[in-house]
Amino acid sequence: MSLEITGQKLGERTVGDIAATLPGATGVFRKFKIDFCCNGDLTLDDAAQTRGADPDKLILALQALDHANPAAAPAAMKSDELISHIQTRYHEAHRRALPELIALSHKVEAVHREHPMVPTGLSDALRQMHRDLEVHMAREEETLFPAMRQQGAIKLDISIDELRHEHDGQGTQLRLLESLTDDFTLPEGACRSWQALYVGTAQFAEDLMEHIHLENNVLFPRFAVVESVA
Repeated sequence: MSLEITGQKLGERTVGDIAATLPGATGVFRKFKIDFCCNGDLTLDDAAQTRGADPDKLILALQALDHANPAAAPAAMKSDELISHIQTRYHEAHRRALPELIALSHKVEAVHREHPMVPTGLSDALRQMHRDLEVHMAREEETLFPAMRQQGAIKLDISIDELRHEHDGQGTQLRLLESLTDDFTLPEGACRSWQALYVGTAQFAEDLMEHIHLENNVLFPRFAVVESVA
Protein backbone atom coordinates (compact mmCIF):
# COMPACT_ATOMS: atom_id res chain seq x y z
CA MET A 1 0.00 0.00 0.00
CA SER A 2 1.47 3.37 -0.97
CA LEU A 3 -0.13 5.74 1.54
CA GLU A 4 2.46 8.16 2.89
CA ILE A 5 2.93 10.56 5.79
CA THR A 6 5.77 13.11 5.70
CA GLY A 7 6.96 11.75 2.36
CA GLN A 8 7.78 8.24 3.59
CA LYS A 9 5.69 5.14 3.16
CA LEU A 10 3.97 4.59 6.49
CA GLY A 11 4.66 0.88 6.53
CA GLU A 12 8.40 1.57 6.39
CA ARG A 13 8.42 3.84 9.45
CA THR A 14 8.97 2.40 12.92
CA VAL A 15 5.98 2.17 15.21
CA GLY A 16 7.90 4.12 17.86
CA ASP A 17 8.44 7.02 15.46
CA ILE A 18 4.80 7.00 14.38
CA ALA A 19 3.59 6.91 18.00
CA ALA A 20 5.89 9.82 18.87
CA THR A 21 4.96 12.08 15.98
CA LEU A 22 1.36 11.25 15.05
CA PRO A 23 -1.24 12.35 17.64
CA GLY A 24 -3.74 9.55 18.28
CA ALA A 25 -1.52 6.80 16.88
CA THR A 26 -1.05 5.11 20.25
CA GLY A 27 -4.79 4.55 20.53
CA VAL A 28 -4.81 2.88 17.11
CA PHE A 29 -1.87 0.70 18.10
CA ARG A 30 -3.63 -0.39 21.29
CA LYS A 31 -6.72 -1.31 19.28
CA PHE A 32 -4.64 -3.49 16.96
CA LYS A 33 -2.50 -4.75 19.90
CA ILE A 34 0.70 -3.38 18.37
CA ASP A 35 3.56 -3.05 20.88
CA PHE A 36 4.81 0.50 20.34
CA CYS A 37 6.80 0.83 23.57
CA CYS A 38 9.26 -2.04 24.03
CA ASN A 39 9.24 -3.03 20.34
CA GLY A 40 9.07 0.48 18.96
CA ASP A 41 12.01 -0.16 16.62
CA LEU A 42 9.95 -2.47 14.38
CA THR A 43 8.59 -1.05 11.14
CA LEU A 44 4.83 -0.81 10.90
CA ASP A 45 4.75 -3.61 8.31
CA ASP A 46 6.88 -5.89 10.50
CA ALA A 47 4.87 -5.08 13.63
CA ALA A 48 1.61 -5.87 11.83
CA GLN A 49 3.02 -9.15 10.55
CA THR A 50 4.32 -10.10 14.01
CA ARG A 51 0.89 -9.42 15.54
CA GLY A 52 -1.09 -10.96 12.68
CA ALA A 53 -2.86 -7.64 12.00
CA ASP A 54 -4.10 -6.54 8.58
CA PRO A 55 -1.54 -3.89 7.52
CA ASP A 56 -3.95 -2.18 5.13
CA LYS A 57 -6.59 -1.73 7.86
CA LEU A 58 -3.92 -0.53 10.27
CA ILE A 59 -2.62 2.09 7.82
CA LEU A 60 -6.12 3.27 6.99
CA ALA A 61 -6.87 3.70 10.71
CA LEU A 62 -3.73 5.79 11.10
CA GLN A 63 -4.50 7.86 8.01
CA ALA A 64 -7.97 8.58 9.40
CA LEU A 65 -6.51 10.41 12.39
CA ASP A 66 -6.73 14.19 12.58
CA HIS A 67 -3.24 15.51 11.81
CA ALA A 68 -4.18 19.17 12.20
CA ASN A 69 -2.27 19.69 15.46
CA PRO A 70 1.24 18.19 15.20
CA ALA A 71 2.32 20.27 18.21
CA ALA A 72 0.24 17.90 20.35
CA ALA A 73 2.71 15.10 19.57
CA PRO A 74 5.23 14.31 22.34
CA ALA A 75 8.11 14.80 19.89
CA ALA A 76 7.20 18.51 19.75
CA MET A 77 7.85 18.97 23.48
CA LYS A 78 11.16 20.33 24.70
CA SER A 79 13.08 17.86 26.87
CA ASP A 80 12.46 19.76 30.10
CA GLU A 81 8.73 19.89 29.37
CA LEU A 82 8.66 16.22 28.43
CA ILE A 83 10.45 15.18 31.63
CA SER A 84 7.96 17.16 33.73
CA HIS A 85 5.09 15.56 31.80
CA ILE A 86 6.46 12.06 32.40
CA GLN A 87 6.85 12.68 36.12
CA THR A 88 3.44 14.28 36.73
CA ARG A 89 1.37 12.24 34.27
CA TYR A 90 2.95 8.80 34.70
CA HIS A 91 5.23 8.51 37.75
CA GLU A 92 2.65 10.07 40.05
CA ALA A 93 -0.20 8.14 38.42
CA HIS A 94 1.57 4.79 38.97
CA ARG A 95 2.19 5.64 42.61
CA ARG A 96 -1.50 6.48 43.11
CA ALA A 97 -2.88 3.47 41.25
CA LEU A 98 -0.78 0.51 42.35
CA PRO A 99 -1.50 0.37 46.12
CA GLU A 100 -5.27 0.38 45.47
CA LEU A 101 -4.96 -2.22 42.70
CA ILE A 102 -2.92 -4.47 44.97
CA ALA A 103 -5.58 -4.21 47.70
CA LEU A 104 -8.40 -4.88 45.22
CA SER A 105 -6.66 -7.86 43.65
CA HIS A 106 -5.99 -9.41 47.05
CA LYS A 107 -9.68 -9.01 47.93
CA VAL A 108 -10.93 -10.49 44.64
CA GLU A 109 -8.54 -13.43 44.81
CA ALA A 110 -9.58 -14.20 48.39
CA VAL A 111 -13.36 -13.77 48.02
CA HIS A 112 -13.63 -15.52 44.64
CA ARG A 113 -10.88 -18.13 45.06
CA GLU A 114 -13.24 -20.93 43.92
CA HIS A 115 -14.27 -19.10 40.73
CA PRO A 116 -12.71 -20.64 37.57
CA MET A 117 -11.83 -17.19 36.21
CA VAL A 118 -10.30 -15.73 39.37
CA PRO A 119 -6.98 -14.01 38.47
CA THR A 120 -4.81 -16.08 40.80
CA GLY A 121 -1.40 -14.47 41.18
CA LEU A 122 -2.47 -11.01 40.07
CA SER A 123 -1.82 -9.42 43.47
CA ASP A 124 1.69 -10.91 43.54
CA ALA A 125 2.38 -9.64 40.02
CA LEU A 126 1.18 -6.14 40.90
CA ARG A 127 3.27 -6.09 44.10
CA GLN A 128 6.37 -7.03 42.11
CA MET A 129 5.64 -4.32 39.56
CA HIS A 130 5.17 -1.80 42.37
CA ARG A 131 8.55 -2.68 43.89
CA ASP A 132 10.36 -2.64 40.55
CA LEU A 133 8.77 0.60 39.37
CA GLU A 134 9.54 2.44 42.61
CA VAL A 135 13.24 1.63 42.22
CA HIS A 136 13.21 2.44 38.49
CA MET A 137 11.38 5.76 38.84
CA ALA A 138 13.50 6.86 41.81
CA ARG A 139 16.68 6.29 39.79
CA GLU A 140 15.28 8.41 36.98
CA GLU A 141 14.11 11.20 39.28
CA GLU A 142 17.24 11.34 41.44
CA THR A 143 19.93 10.82 38.81
CA LEU A 144 18.85 10.66 35.16
CA PHE A 145 16.35 13.50 34.86
CA PRO A 146 18.48 16.08 36.72
CA ALA A 147 21.42 15.26 34.43
CA MET A 148 19.20 15.61 31.36
CA ARG A 149 17.91 18.96 32.58
CA GLN A 150 21.45 20.32 32.91
CA GLN A 151 22.32 22.46 29.93
CA GLY A 152 25.42 21.16 28.19
CA ALA A 153 25.60 17.97 30.25
CA ILE A 154 28.46 15.86 28.94
CA LYS A 155 27.90 12.75 31.02
CA LEU A 156 24.89 10.75 32.20
CA ASP A 157 25.51 8.98 35.50
CA ILE A 158 23.03 6.26 34.69
CA SER A 159 22.96 4.03 31.61
CA ILE A 160 20.10 4.55 29.19
CA ASP A 161 20.68 1.03 27.89
CA GLU A 162 20.19 -0.28 31.42
CA LEU A 163 16.90 1.59 31.74
CA ARG A 164 15.76 0.26 28.37
CA HIS A 165 16.49 -3.25 29.65
CA GLU A 166 14.33 -2.54 32.70
CA HIS A 167 11.58 -1.35 30.35
CA ASP A 168 11.78 -4.70 28.56
CA GLY A 169 11.17 -6.38 31.90
CA GLN A 170 8.19 -4.13 32.53
CA GLY A 171 6.82 -5.11 29.12
CA THR A 172 7.07 -8.77 30.14
CA GLN A 173 5.21 -7.96 33.35
CA LEU A 174 2.46 -6.22 31.37
CA ARG A 175 1.98 -9.33 29.26
CA LEU A 176 1.65 -11.34 32.48
CA LEU A 177 -1.15 -9.01 33.66
CA GLU A 178 -2.96 -9.57 30.37
CA SER A 179 -2.52 -13.33 30.67
CA LEU A 180 -3.74 -13.52 34.28
CA THR A 181 -6.87 -11.47 33.47
CA ASP A 182 -7.60 -12.92 30.01
CA ASP A 183 -7.00 -9.44 28.55
CA PHE A 184 -9.06 -7.88 31.36
CA THR A 185 -12.16 -9.90 30.45
CA LEU A 186 -14.72 -9.91 33.27
CA PRO A 187 -16.78 -13.02 34.01
CA GLU A 188 -20.54 -12.77 33.86
CA GLY A 189 -21.92 -11.34 37.09
CA ALA A 190 -18.57 -9.98 38.29
CA CYS A 191 -18.86 -8.02 41.53
CA ARG A 192 -18.09 -4.29 41.72
CA SER A 193 -14.64 -4.92 43.21
CA TRP A 194 -13.73 -7.25 40.33
CA GLN A 195 -15.00 -4.68 37.83
CA ALA A 196 -13.02 -1.90 39.48
CA LEU A 197 -9.91 -4.09 39.58
CA TYR A 198 -9.95 -4.83 35.84
CA VAL A 199 -10.83 -1.28 34.82
CA GLY A 200 -8.06 0.09 37.02
CA THR A 201 -5.48 -2.50 35.98
CA ALA A 202 -6.24 -1.96 32.30
CA GLN A 203 -5.77 1.79 32.77
CA PHE A 204 -2.50 1.23 34.63
CA ALA A 205 -1.26 -1.04 31.83
CA GLU A 206 -2.19 1.56 29.23
CA ASP A 207 -0.44 4.31 31.19
CA LEU A 208 2.71 2.23 31.63
CA MET A 209 2.85 1.46 27.90
CA GLU A 210 2.60 5.18 27.11
CA HIS A 211 5.23 5.93 29.78
CA ILE A 212 7.72 3.43 28.35
CA HIS A 213 7.05 4.66 24.83
CA LEU A 214 7.75 8.30 25.69
CA GLU A 215 11.07 7.40 27.27
CA ASN A 216 12.25 4.75 24.81
CA ASN A 217 11.17 6.46 21.59
CA VAL A 218 11.17 10.19 22.37
CA LEU A 219 13.27 11.18 25.39
CA PHE A 220 16.14 8.68 25.43
CA PRO A 221 17.16 9.06 21.75
CA ARG A 222 17.81 12.77 22.36
CA PHE A 223 20.60 11.86 24.80
CA ALA A 224 22.08 8.85 23.00
CA VAL A 225 24.96 10.96 21.63
CA VAL A 226 25.73 12.34 25.12
CA GLU A 227 25.84 8.82 26.54
CA SER A 228 28.09 7.52 23.76
CA VAL A 229 30.54 10.37 24.36
CA ALA A 230 30.56 9.61 28.09
